[in-house]
Amino acid sequence: MPATKRDYYEVLGVPKTAAPDQVKAAYRALAKKFHPDMNRDDPKAAEEKFKEISEAYEVLMDKDKRAKYDQFGHAGVDPSFGAGGFDFRRDFHHADDLQDIFGSLFGGGGGAESIFDLFMGGGAGGGRRRGGARDRRGGDLQIRLPLTLEEIATGVEKTIQLKRQESCKECHGSGVLSGADVKDCPTCKGAGEVRQVSRSMFGQFINVQACPQCGGEGKIVTNPCKACGGDGRVKKDATIQVKVPGGAAHGNYIPMRGQGHAGAKGGSSGDLIVHIEEREHPLFSRHGDDVVVGVYLSYAQAALGAKVKVPMLHGSAELSVPAGTPSGKIFRMRGKGLPHVNSSGSGDQLVRVEVFVPGRLTAEEKKLLKALGESGDAKVPGPHKIEAEREE
Repeated sequence: MPATKRDYYEVLGVPKTAAPDQVKAAYRALAKKFHPDMNRDDPKAAEEKFKEISEAYEVLMDKDKRAKYDQFGHAGVDPSFGAGGFDFRRDFHHADDLQDIFGSLFGGGGGAESIFDLFMGGGAGGGRRRGGARDRRGGDLQIRLPLTLEEIATGVEKTIQLKRQESCKECHGSGVLSGADVKDCPTCKGAGEVRQVSRSMFGQFINVQACPQCGGEGKIVTNPCKACGGDGRVKKDATIQVKVPGGAAHGNYIPMRGQGHAGAKGGSSGDLIVHIEEREHPLFSRHGDDVVVGVYLSYAQAALGAKVKVPMLHGSAELSVPAGTPSGKIFRMRGKGLPHVNSSGSGDQLVRVEVFVPGRLTAEEKKLLKALGESGDAKVPGPHKIEAEREE
């Protein structure tokens, strides 16, 4: 985490008690201030500022992220943004708010898609490079990968079958057959973009958009590739290998760069985002990197002590239970849990022992227990205060 990263409340200029409406109002004002049409002298600085306020807005408008940030600061939310930190295209989930803000402020010409294009180089479906052809970036693919706790404990490599748009081999992704007639677009005269002038209470603004007729290419093809219909890509089945590290948790995701849909007409490929789903285990529960299991003891084992067999995620182990162990006692088997994803070592396995009371007894068992009860009743202490359970 960069040491210079500013407090999110400071970035938006709101107090820590700010309601969502206050946060949105602050973001609205700042987003308007750093709109590209108002910062043509230094668009790079405007982009960085816009990304900063958008990151703050994403966290403070999300109830769960805000709670973690209030408790742990940047460390509580930075892992949510994956490797490389906050990515506007991947991590910002308020495109509708951008449409609302810029659709009203700039006459409908600066909505969410154009903001993605202007600031982020085409995250919303392909960005325009000023003075050049448009990069028709392919869309991202989102898939869910269910895993057992045993697979999570060791890490696993999975083979995924999916359908995606891939580059057309007939035209090499260009969408144009060899020898086809290519002409300048009559709408944009080969520029690949059109300009619209709008007026508002803030003055006159020029909105630059990709030409709707040629899609920002600046060229019109009269004889497109028949295999792909001029799109430059066709749908195909794909096989992807995904390596999941040991200790991954439900809700984690693995970004696989360039493994999404191919971009139209030679555009760059999108990403494949693999979301981890943890299947419920019939025996073990998970708490962070610790695993928990319950084991029953007979009265004799609890009173006299015993060595009991304890199931593990892989195999089993022997646990020494000392004499006089009460029901509900928790034992800690250090290092027998799940591996830590971002550091060395592993969590622990917690074993909760409970004295098993049978529901049905034979006549002989009843006789023995009655005799035991008569001899041991005088040793049973009276009522007592329940203290927090101690772990070993």
